[in-house]
Amino acid sequence: HGLSPRLCNQVIDYIHTHSHQPITLSDMAAIAGISSHYFATLFKQSIGISPYQYVIQHRIEQAKQLLASNRLTIAEITHQVGFHSQSHFIKVFRDRTTLTPNAYRNQFL
Repeated sequence: HGLSPRLCNQVIDYIHTHSHQPITLSDMAAIAGISSHYFATLFKQSIGISPYQYVIQHRIEQAKQLLASNRLTIAEITHQVGFHSQSHFIKVFRDRTTLTPNAYRNQFL
């Protein structure tokens, strides 16, 4: 059940390559050649989380790496990992890690 390993890898590669820009469910479903609703169901069966949650999880992991390097501002990281606003990025980051981006970064100083 779920997406074939080949299709799953194609979608994940797409997410990783395009995570700095908006990614829609329709974009991902088009790669698999199926409807958005059916794609969401199959993706969750394959990965264990919804496509949206996977995209957010990937963006947060990218942000963690960038925060640890301490080279970019929070605003630059926000846009580089594909969030539209800094406030949304901070909220999602805190929800996922229990820390603000600055608090996370301070662990590496």
